[in-house]
Amino acid sequence: MNVLIVYAHPEPRSLNGSLKDHAVAHLQRQGHSVQVSDLYAMGFKPLVDASDNTAQQPGLRFRVSEDSQQAYRDGTQRADIVAEQNKLRWADAVILQFPLWWFGLPAILKGWVERVYAYGFAYGVGEHSDQHWGDRYGEGSMAGKRAMLMVTTGGWASHYAPRGINGSLEAILFPIQHGILFYPGFEVLEPYVLHRTSRVDEAGFAAACTALEQRLDGLFSDAPIPYRRQNGGDYLIPELTLKPELAAGQEGIGVHLRAD
Repeated sequence: MNVLIVYAHPEPRSLNGSLKDHAVAHLQRQGHSVQVSDLYAMGFKPLVDASDNTAQQPGLRFRVSEDSQQAYRDGTQRADIVAEQNKLRWADAVILQFPLWWFGLPAILKGWVERVYAYGFAYGVGEHSDQHWGDRYGEGSMAGKRAMLMVTTGGWASHYAPRGINGSLEAILFPIQHGILFYPGFEVLEPYVLHRTSRVDEAGFAAACTALEQRLDGLFSDAPIPYRRQNGGDYLIPELTLKPELAAGQEGIGVHLRAD
């Protein structure tokens, strides 16, 4: 199978760098083909601007979505965007690897999403009607592919527990897993998470690698997070709210998980 790792850390000798190298070696030993988009090493441009459409005419107002749509449709996207889109088409599974910085993605990885997920490629696809509100949240261009996060944190696991000071890690990662990954159609696996990175010694790194290998071995067999599909009958359309008889009286991100 084909696996794409989108990696966001500026130091190749970091713990993240070592985990990335271990993941690549293990996946290749298992017979998978692997590509790595090492965003810092590539000098990937994270800023969305008018230059992303090579046919943009000087002096015209820059319209983010409309220009993205036009460039994708007309084949005038910048070459770096096209290259990353082709990697996504090639991949059977995608791993986003990053340190959790300020409760989210490193800026360079967020920029990768904003530029590569073009209008017509990852969003703005499918029929919009009173019965079907676009191909998204379980449908779309990435349907049939799998995705997983590899995340490191400086804090303790307890800091990210449901009653932890930082809030639950499930809630922090929800915009990434449900939004960035499930939205364009990926089946999303539970994340691989390594906490308290500054305290990882040689034995801790060995244990982390063993745990990572187990997760990678289940990349194509483990059950995904059971998110509800937007057009699967659980949501009112076009309101896009959960039907009142489902998870009655409940609120929060948990209602978007199937109970069965």
